[in-house]
Amino acid sequence: MIAMILAAGRGERLRPVTDSVPKALVEVRGQSLIERHLIAIHSAGIETVVINLGWLGDAIVDRVGSGANYGLNVIYSPEGDDLLETGGGIQRALPLLGDDPFLVINADIYTDMSLPPPKPVAKELAHLVLVANPPHRERGDFDLDDGLVCASDAATLTFSGVATYRSEFFAGCVPGRFPLAPMLYDAADAGRLSGSLYEGLWNDVGTPARLEELNLHCD
Repeated sequence: MIAMILAAGRGERLRPVTDSVPKALVEVRGQSLIERHLIAIHSAGIETVVINLGWLGDAIVDRVGSGANYGLNVIYSPEGDDLLETGGGIQRALPLLGDDPFLVINADIYTDMSLPPPKPVAKELAHLVLVANPPHRERGDFDLDDGLVCASDAATLTFSGVATYRSEFFAGCVPGRFPLAPMLYDAADAGRLSGSLYEGLWNDVGTPARLEELNLHCD
């Protein structure tokens, strides 16, 4: 299995922190988010990681390098100034991700969940890890029904930003900038998304206030 870390975004909600630091290099308790992910990926026995680059991407390359310091082979997928959003970023990196199901992690989360989550099986196109809807969100993204991800107007679970995908999930996508969320909802409606609930440590490091809270209180 190959892993991908989504690290290209501008991190608008984390400004002014991300005016000078890419969100992937934001630190919690002295360790950057991306380095925490790299360590977890290596611990899972995964050897190759693709990282997409955008805002201040050179700083990520300077810190991570070849990945050898983490026991990994890191491959970069640069997007330059024309950021492709989540869907477009993954689709562009598909030639680097191989033919087997691959792992994708949002750079701007803080978690201790075990990797990788289950792979999609049978007719499933992806497997999403969901978490309880955090207090700062009015509603969740999805619910779970007998292991399948489903959407509803009263959803109580949030997509954690950790998932495994088949490359077929992106079949028919036109290269360029596009979001992932509509594709996830379409696949859920078609009954082609499996999911699991993670109830351990997970935080969306989305604002300076939440970052401060993590640094003060997270073990």
